[in-house]
Amino acid sequence: MILYPAIDLKDGNCVRLLRGDMEAATVFGDDPAAQARAFQDAGAEWLHLVDLNGAFAGHPVNAEAVGAILAAVTVPAQLGGGIRDMATIEGWLERGLSRVILGTVAVENPSLVREAALAFPGKIAVGIDARGGRVATRGWAEKTDVMAVDLARQFEDAGVAAIIYTDIDRDGAMQGPNIAATEALARAVTIPVIASGGVSSMQDLLALRETRAIAGAISGRALYDGAINLSEALRALKG
Repeated sequence: MILYPAIDLKDGNCVRLLRGDMEAATVFGDDPAAQARAFQDAGAEWLHLVDLNGAFAGHPVNAEAVGAILAAVTVPAQLGGGIRDMATIEGWLERGLSRVILGTVAVENPSLVREAALAFPGKIAVGIDARGGRVATRGWAEKTDVMAVDLARQFEDAGVAAIIYTDIDRDGAMQGPNIAATEALARAVTIPVIASGGVSSMQDLLALRETRAIAGAISGRALYDGAINLSEALRALKG
């Protein structure tokens, strides 16, 4: 199981939100590139980046910070937030991103996901963010009646590289991930599923791994707070 350290970007800073609330942001640093290097130096094999402003605006906002991260590290990185057309997808991949995460458009324009996955094999992931099993879009500000599992199944034959599943009510709350819901989603599709939201301890990571169904886990606040030591966690997961 791959551990993805998260760098969430708001106004150029590294932040963590509480349950997706932009007004409940804790700033953990003003140098995202330095944070990315620190994660790489600790042994991270991937980075998970989110343009929070972009998710609400519907277009990239923290492009400068993302560019600085890509210039600072050699490990692959995936990015979500405000990526809603083919030109933006192409632009980010040309700049060196290894994977683009499509969230809102997966609900509003699923044909774009299919088109992008066909054009860029292995480079497109679907971000599914849910409250109570129902998908939320546009920076989690808009609720839908779409069930997360139903959305995931739409892309079974599309060739997407992964699904990033976030339980919004767990995100940033340090209360543990929704293992049951994440495992259920992972077993409902053949697409690799990455868990996000609430991963707050080594025990959480081991519990996710023990499902033998979940391909990866994203952690942010726990790494910044020191609740999870990244180097130790990476060694433990490999063991």
